[in-house]
Amino acid sequence: MERAFVVLGAIFGVAGTAAAAAASHITGAGSGLDTAANFLLFHAPALIGIALLVKTGTVHANIGRFGGLLVLVGVALFSGQLALRALADASLFPMAAPAGGTTLMIGWLLVGLAALVGPRRV
Repeated sequence: MERAFVVLGAIFGVAGTAAAAAASHITGAGSGLDTAANFLLFHAPALIGIALLVKTGTVHANIGRFGGLLVLVGVALFSGQLALRALADASLFPMAAPAGGTTLMIGWLLVGLAALVGPRRV
């Protein structure tokens, strides 16, 4: 799972860079694509960081993984909705952005909880 977080973090970085360029050259500021780009770029290194926290045993592994998964899904939904609306005037599904944002916040809370609980001592 940690390797997947690193790979997907890298993909978020690429997608965020591409979205930032598209927002600058195609849709313009305020279209929502710039916000999608920011969320992708902010969370790209965060996913890699979550993977490292889990891999090094700094946080509770299962809670950290689940939190990372929710961060991943939340950013994908939130940014995907904003990007699709900006580029194609379409929607993933009704309330995709709020669902993604809520999922993202729950993911971050779980990452914090994983740190509070700490690694399992066997």
